[in-house]
Amino acid sequence: MKESITLTDNRTGASVDIPIIDGTVDSGEWTNLLPGVYFHDPSFGTTSGAASAICELDGEAGYLRYRGHPIEQLAEQANFLEVAHLLLFGELPTRPQLDAFADEIAESASIHENFHKRILEGFRDDAHAMGVLASSVAALSTFYPEGKDVGDPAVRRTQMIRLIAKMPTLAASAYRRLVGTPYVQPDPDLDYTTNFLTMMFRPVEGGYEVDPVLSRALDLLFLLHADHSQNCSTTTARTVGSSHADPYVSVSAACCALYGPRHGGANEAVLRMLEEIVSYDQVDDFVARVKAGERRLMGFGHRVYKNYDPRAQILKDTAHRVFEVTGKNPLLDVALKLEEVALADDYFVSRKLYPNVDFYSGLIYQSMGFPVDMFTVLFAIGRVPGWLAHWDEMLTQNSRIARPRQLYTGEATRDVVPIDQR
Repeated sequence: MKESITLTDNRTGASVDIPIIDGTVDSGEWTNLLPGVYFHDPSFGTTSGAASAICELDGEAGYLRYRGHPIEQLAEQANFLEVAHLLLFGELPTRPQLDAFADEIAESASIHENFHKRILEGFRDDAHAMGVLASSVAALSTFYPEGKDVGDPAVRRTQMIRLIAKMPTLAASAYRRLVGTPYVQPDPDLDYTTNFLTMMFRPVEGGYEVDPVLSRALDLLFLLHADHSQNCSTTTARTVGSSHADPYVSVSAACCALYGPRHGGANEAVLRMLEEIVSYDQVDDFVARVKAGERRLMGFGHRVYKNYDPRAQILKDTAHRVFEVTGKNPLLDVALKLEEVALADDYFVSRKLYPNVDFYSGLIYQSMGFPVDMFTVLFAIGRVPGWLAHWDEMLTQNSRIARPRQLYTGEATRDVVPIDQR
């Protein structure tokens, strides 16, 4: 059977046969048949704005793949920097390649002393860590003006390395500034995630050691968040980058998109919900109130996934390993009971409301000692390689500057009345 659709303009009788390729149709054929007529698609939910080889996900089947590699295999056999290399350069690194990549990252992790004094110290004492991070990333543009030469692949590569390297340093600095402790400089002898945890939590007098179970758990969280196709923040990075803005302001814009509670703040909302339920024996009552429309079930359902989010199961297993080190989070029993009740109830199953990645990530972050204000910051650290991979890919495609159409719903033509006659 021919994979195509036929469009007919009933005003003229003209028609065109458009092939369906990988589940999409070319808008060019539509435009040729119907010039001046456009799709009205608020939020672009049925519009492909990019052709990308980076990330594939299928919400119905419930799978996620980075450049063809299933997320389950990557979670079991790779670390975050391996995945960052995969997203940026197309292949998982060999051991020598990974060592060289990690060395590049370590060498670029420090931030200038003036950055601490002139940028970070300029914020209010109670400034939210994510606001500080987004602003700080944009400020890097002024420290590395050569990054504006986005047409040079070598320049782009250097800036991408810098951003991945400096994100943990900026994030940890934002946190330590918030809690009033001295900044900790990165240690090139530590791996990426252990170094970040050390910069976050090392006491002033030193002597801090990171439990490898916790380091691996956070590394896995970074890995699982590294990319997720054309989500709000990634689309923002590509849109800003399409103007040939440098990667620092493009990533800063993506951070701002992630800052919103409907995107990066979802795991915080889950934690607040579990705290509201309070105890195991209150779950059934809460579920009843959700079904009555009195409460929202946070951490279930997804804009894309209509099946169990593959990342959620990985994090569920990870949570148990973390709690063996940190002690059991009292909210875990509530979460497990809530998942059990919801998945056994046709009300939720028929609506395809399954746990998503946010359902367990907040519990893990909290148990590791991260305050709620840091949750979205952690998400941003993990997502940077994905943002940069899409930014870089977009530039290699010679993409036009983003310029969606709009459906105008305002007033028709009308005359301007002089101000004294209004």
